[in-house]
Amino acid sequence: MMNDSSWATPPHTGYWGPSDQGPVQGAAPAGPAYDAHDAQHTRPMPIVPDGPAVPRDGDDQDDDRGAARLSGPLFRDDTFRDGTFREVTASAQPYPAAPQKQNPEPMPDSSQPAPAPQKKSAGRDLGAAIGVGVGLGAVIIASLFFVKAAFVGVIAVAVVVGLWELTKRLEERKGIKAPLVPLALGGAAMVISGYVRGAEGAWVAMALTALAVLVWRMTEPPEGYLKDVTAGVFAAFYVPFLATFVAMMLTAEDGAARVLTFLLLTVVSDTGAYAVGWRFGTHKLAPRISPGKTREGLVGAVAFAMAAGALCMEFLIDDGIWWQGLLLGLAVAASATLGDLGESMIKRDLGIKDMGTLLPGHGGIMDRLDSLLPTAPVVWLLLVLFVGSG
Repeated sequence: MMNDSSWATPPHTGYWGPSDQGPVQGAAPAGPAYDAHDAQHTRPMPIVPDGPAVPRDGDDQDDDRGAARLSGPLFRDDTFRDGTFREVTASAQPYPAAPQKQNPEPMPDSSQPAPAPQKKSAGRDLGAAIGVGVGLGAVIIASLFFVKAAFVGVIAVAVVVGLWELTKRLEERKGIKAPLVPLALGGAAMVISGYVRGAEGAWVAMALTALAVLVWRMTEPPEGYLKDVTAGVFAAFYVPFLATFVAMMLTAEDGAARVLTFLLLTVVSDTGAYAVGWRFGTHKLAPRISPGKTREGLVGAVAFAMAAGALCMEFLIDDGIWWQGLLLGLAVAASATLGDLGESMIKRDLGIKDMGTLLPGHGGIMDRLDSLLPTAPVVWLLLVLFVGSG
């Protein structure tokens, strides 16, 4: 951008005067070479009518190459007639005037105030996001406090849809064909086993799911076998196995309160990170992974989650103490942020913005589970240490 001093009055278009040292520095007149003898036979150049010269077609900006771009001749006997310059002497070549612009734009005025900066954009349809969030929250609360088995079904459905999104994106972007059928069946079985048999049941279901992935892929050609089964085992651990810890929380006497605490702390952590980062964020947290996340946002996540943790442990969890909630909130903020960064890393590797489009304003199911999945085992473990398995 040009500074204020660059908007100066253009150089005089009249005669620049002869010199024994040749042309004025910066001038590049067309035609024969200039010398002092020729200058004695020249007359002052006529004044050009008002109107800024227009750049040639294709010129995007002004060119700083001296007088070569100025309209009109510099050192020749020309006259102005009918809006154009005409040659008088036989030795001089004409230097045509630049076409006149019909509606010339005014030159920028440095005294005018700069345009106001645009407001930050949230980047998503907040109305749709809030509506979908409220609807999901209503389904979760209703199933959680009225029929626990129904909430286990909600977890299983979310796991299957998340596995479908993940395997589909892997195939589309990387050509990796992780077998969905054994993953979906094993994932649902994993969640149910965790609810019925606890951690032991979850580990057994995980091992059987991995084995099923290895065997199922044998029905296909051997090319790509290793990467397909590796991606399948990763998907089985990443989505259903981590989600099993939510079902395991539910088995305690105050299981509904534990799951609600887990959900509230994760949501509050994400909300605090978003609100503080959007308003005050200036220092990037991990620019190569997720450019939108800031250190200020991380501070907001920690502060919001610790405050919510203290309240939840004091009023929701049986035998809970407020200072335990502070530690719980700190751990949730850390795990939720790492989970968000982990999925951002996956999406960057795949070259996509969202894992799906199922939830308007949110993306896909996996885009909502990114911070919940790694937080589930953290909350389950800390609650067991603080107040027991229930």
